[in-house]
Amino acid sequence: MTIFSVRHVTTYQYKRRVAFGEHRLLFRPRDSFDQTLLNSRLSVEPQPDRIRWILDVFGNCVALVGFSQTSRNLRFETIIRLEHTPQAAMDLQIDERALTYPFVYDAEEAPDLESTIKRHYPDPDGEIARWAQQFVKIGQPTETGHLLMTMCYAIHEGFAYARRMAHGTQAPLETLKLRRGTCRDFALLTMEAARSLGLAARFVTGYIYVPDRDGSTTLGGGSTHAWCQVYLPGAGWVEFDPTNGIVGNRDLIRVGVARDPRQAIPLWGSYDGRASDFENMSVQVNVTTDDQDAKHNG
Repeated sequence: MTIFSVRHVTTYQYKRRVAFGEHRLLFRPRDSFDQTLLNSRLSVEPQPDRIRWILDVFGNCVALVGFSQTSRNLRFETIIRLEHTPQAAMDLQIDERALTYPFVYDAEEAPDLESTIKRHYPDPDGEIARWAQQFVKIGQPTETGHLLMTMCYAIHEGFAYARRMAHGTQAPLETLKLRRGTCRDFALLTMEAARSLGLAARFVTGYIYVPDRDGSTTLGGGSTHAWCQVYLPGAGWVEFDPTNGIVGNRDLIRVGVARDPRQAIPLWGSYDGRASDFENMSVQVNVTTDDQDAKHNG
């Protein structure tokens, strides 16, 4: 078990004072058997009129922040501390009926999984489906866990990670053709590939712990991170991070889950002004362990 601390700061700067609409924050980690939130603090500047917490349709904890003041700067800072227990890929306890692919989801679970099995993005010529099929063995049983691990590692090893200034998530077909993208792009491609095989998959937004920021090859640190989960009977929702080739939740801090990336934007809001009023935005995420915190304070 590890104690993680997360400091997440997002700052917006404007050329003149502007008014702000309501902002939605998805920063608070989901409590689960493998991670327990110990404490959380949210600071906002300028001082908001109200902060209201809700659970969205996926059970994510969302803060709704409202303002009456105008300002040239808008800053959100969250500080989180949680217990995290890593679950390794070898710990997967898949039901015997689902150990090999293909398999059929239980009739009781199928209706609830339906929206996460359905394809969400165009693939008119079946390119994503064909790419996914290459991981299925022909003429012999295909081990389900091996199939998904191989798919995850194929993106990690064969695609180039590249930060992008454009907002949003790249279409899966474009990611497949370009062989490059961000963590959100890779997560979405993995989801659509799994869905093409009839498997339930969903998007995860959160944070990743990078043990050595100076020499590490871990990608996605320094900002929010994204990966996906695939539902396997007996094992439940299993984490797959194609950006880093991680299977299981090692170093991954889960904040929100959704059927589609557009439903899991960490921070969303608006301002009342001209487009030219916007000057700059910066995001800083630091994930540390108790050992690191002690060193920094010593």
